Amino acid sequence: MAYIPGDFLVVKRYNIARESHKGNKCEEVRKVVYGYIRVSTDHQNTENQKFEIQRFCEKQDLVVDCWIEETISSTKDLNKRKLGRLIKRIQKDDLIIASELSRLGRNLLQIMSILHHCMDIGAKIWTIKDNYRLGADITSKVLAFAFGLSAEIERNLISQRTKEALARVRAEGKRVGRPLGSRNECKLKGREKYISQKLGDGRSRYEIARRLRVHRDTLSKYIEKHDIQPDYTNALAAPPPPNAKIPSVIKI
Repeated sequence: MAYIPGDFLVVKRYNIARESHKGNKCEEVRKVVYGYIRVSTDHQNTENQKFEIQRFCEKQDLVVDCWIEETISSTKDLNKRKLGRLIKRIQKDDLIIASELSRLGRNLLQIMSILHHCMDIGAKIWTIKDNYRLGADITSKVLAFAFGLSAEIERNLISQRTKEALARVRAEGKRVGRPLGSRNECKLKGREKYISQKLGDGRSRYEIARRLRVHRDTLSKYIEKHDIQPDYTNALAAPPPPNAKIPSVIKI
């Protein structure tokens, strides 16, 4: 599968122009057909769109010269998408085929800017499900405007319904999002005796936190909150008093 980055489009067009040579004359370079596939997330499959475009091209006696596939939201800026780089490089009589116009974008201004650029240079956009043949004619302009407007209205309605549903849930007294409580506190709950024994054995808080798989600061806050004291029951000897000097051992 061919992708858009680099100078692929330039090389592809050069190969097409070279194939059109006959003798010492060079015929007009034929149009380049691009198959555009876009999904919003990695969980969505691109094979359905590709199969649909391939089946359509077989019926129309067309061959896709370059596939452009990307995983990105249609609300992203066009310059950050492969489609934006494609729009800047297409030339007259080139053809972009997509499964539906919403694959290109759901924003009215974005769709109109794409169509306006294609009309200026003489390129075309075909969609399969919508059965649109968008070119330089006035019908294409009207259809693109109407579809872009309806797509934007649909997106705004979905956003509004989501906000209304969240407001209703909050009004019912339910909490939206992750439940209250600390995951770290739940992990340390019931380990007070273990912490106390390890402190009595002289283990550092860093070592205890590492064994319990929590951060040292989390352990320290938990110890202070629950007032956990060291347990010297299992210690071999009582701990030395604070600031006590330990005499050095001299081996003879």
